[in-house]
This record gives sequence, C-alpha cells and structure tokens, in this order.
Amino acid sequence: METIKLILRSKELRNGFLIIIGLVTIFRLAAHIPVPGIDSGSLESLINGNQFLGLLNLFSGGTLESFSIVALGLAPYITASVVFQLLGMIFPSVEELQKDEQGRQKMNAYTRLATIPLAIFQGFSLVALVNQQAGLAIVGLNLFFALISLTAGTVFLMWLGELISERKLGNGISLLIFAGIIAGVPSFVANYAATYTRADLIEVLVFLGLTVVTIGAVVAINEAQRNLPVQYARGGGGASGKVMSNLPLRVNLGGMIPILFALSLMSLPPLIAQFFVAARTEAVKEIAIFISELFANQLFYGIAYFLLVGIFTFFYASVVFRPEQISENLQKQGGFIPGIRPGKQTALYLTWVVNRILLAGAFFLASVAVLPIVVQGFTGNTNLVVGGASVIIIVSVVVDLIKQTQAQLSMRAYDV
Repeated sequence: METIKLILRSKELRNGFLIIIGLVTIFRLAAHIPVPGIDSGSLESLINGNQFLGLLNLFSGGTLESFSIVALGLAPYITASVVFQLLGMIFPSVEELQKDEQGRQKMNAYTRLATIPLAIFQGFSLVALVNQQAGLAIVGLNLFFALISLTAGTVFLMWLGELISERKLGNGISLLIFAGIIAGVPSFVANYAATYTRADLIEVLVFLGLTVVTIGAVVAINEAQRNLPVQYARGGGGASGKVMSNLPLRVNLGGMIPILFALSLMSLPPLIAQFFVAARTEAVKEIAIFISELFANQLFYGIAYFLLVGIFTFFYASVVFRPEQISENLQKQGGFIPGIRPGKQTALYLTWVVNRILLAGAFFLASVAVLPIVVQGFTGNTNLVVGGASVIIIVSVVVDLIKQTQAQLSMRAYDV
C-alpha cells in the first residue's frame, strides 16, 4: 500500500501506469474486432483439439478463439527475434551488432521488418489450417482481407508493446502476453463454475494447492542467485586497501525468454506441415501427415518441448552473459575472484560456475513448462491443469514490473 501511495504521488509514474493500462485496454478491445468475412463460431472446438492452435492462442492472449484482427498475437515478432538471435550465434557480423546500443537498435529495426513477412506467412498458414479442419472457405478477396488484417494486427501489437516499453515500467511485449493470459482467467472460472459439483471439491483443492506450490517455486527460482566474492584493490595497501564485493549470478538467467523461444520453434514444423497435407505427391503428403501426427502426440511433444527449453536456456545465457567480457572488466577495475587468477582463468571459472547453475535452472524451467502435459497425462483432466508456460510468464512479468517500479521510485529519491 505504501508503494502504491508513492506511485500516486509521482505524476510521471502515475501517468505512466495510466498510459500502460490504456494501451492494454486498447489491445483487449482489438481482440474483439473480428477479421472481416470469417465466421469464428466453428473455431472453438478446433482450437481446443489442436496443439499448435492452442500454443498460438496462448501467444495471442486468447484472441484466436474469436479470430480477431490480432489473432496472430506477437508470435511472428517472437519468431523473428529467435531467428536473429540464432543468426548472432552463426555470423560474427550479426553478433557484433548485438554488443552496443546502436547495433541493438539496428537489430530491433531488422526484427520489426522481418515480422511483416513472417506475419503474412503465419496468417496464410493459419487460414489454410482453418479452411482444412474447420470446413471454412476463406479464399479470394476474403483471404486477401484476412491476411492484411492479421498482419496489420501483429504490427499494431508490436507498436503497442514498444509504447509500453518506453514507459520503463516493464517489457511491453511481455506485458501484452501477460494481459492476454490474465484475460482468459474469468471465462475459465465461469465455465468451470457452471459445471461444478461437490464431488469436484477435492480436485479443485488439489489444483489450487499445486498452483500455489508452482508459483512459489517459480518465484524462488526466479529470484535465486549465487553471489561470487570479488575483491578490489584500493590505494593504501594492507587490509584497509581491500574492498570486498559480490558478482551475482542468477539461476534463471533467461527468465521467460527460453519458454517463448521454445514455443515459437515448436509451432513451426506443424505449421509448415499444414501446407502439404493435401499435396498431390504421395511422399510429401505422408511426411506432412507424419509431422502433424507426431507433434500431436503428447509424449513426443512433451519430450521435445522439455529439451528445447533446456537448450534455449543455455543459448540465451550465452548471448547475455559473456565471461570473457566480465573477466576483462574486472581486471580493468582492479578486481579479481579470490583464489582465481585474473584474465583467462577467471573467464574459464565463470563459465564453469554459470554452466552448473544453468543446469539446475534449465531443468527446473523445462520441468515447469511441461507440467501441464505431465499432470494431464496422470489425471486425464484437461480443465484443471496448472499452465507451466503461463505461470512462468505471469511470475516473470509481475516480478519485473515490481523491480522496475522500485527502481523508478528509487531514482526519485523515495524510500521503498
């Protein structure tokens, strides 16, 4: 309550939150504007029974169910981000752009441009899938307007996300995904309450207990870090010439980014396969059907999802955490880790420590990500399932929002 009072006293922060609330409201209003020429009534059962559409519905914040103009959500933008991150690992010139602020701005511009063709491609794939499995006939002028609307909706959300990020109170893209997930909670509760009986009480209590434990564990791992002791030399010599500090290494270095990367990559094979399920060449058709059925298999999907989250955890850490650069900075500042020689030995030691920490963090993150699949496999209940990706996204966004708000308050000389 005290923090809320401080926010209300600060005109800049108060206006910032009001602007964010207004932009999120615009997003939710856009989620109810249907794509012209499309009947969305037959899509609900299709989405509930299709793994790929379920993932896309998560990305879009539930806007796919109504086939709104923002039905693609931010999936094309996230896919473009993944592509350029991967290019940075392959091409040194792209990696160099990621090291300074001006280069990152160029990368962001390239990512925005790449989002448009990806949105057209994913929009066309989505329409083709809906045509095939929902029995709709979206062709000709209706197809043109649908692709224009879906692409414009993604670009619009990307712009809203950047406007939110400019307030420096959280990541705009993450906040929009968060808002979409939260927006689905009331309808979920209402639908379950409509069919609730006393026999379901134990089931509900177990679900609530598992949800609380999962959220608590995610918060704990999100905030967990290992502090490496760092010693700095100071003029004067002797014991008084030593200054001790810590180098914090987070267990979950990537936050929710590995989850988003994995979800984006998992959606591509079945999406591409949808183009060829009706191919005239029998071999191509069989491969496309095989891929679609493979990704619909819960066991394969869970294992692949688990491995991808783990891989992307290490991949993202290699992008944002550079032991050689940290070692060089410590050496320039006269700092060193006790017992470890400065320079190359420090970089090797940091790599060793980070890899051990990331192994635990990646295993936890991947376990929570596949938790819904595991619970559903044991219980057979598709309604009361703790959403692994949803919980991680919600917790990460809320924690980041709190931290950035506290940082803004501290900058304004408030005691938080």
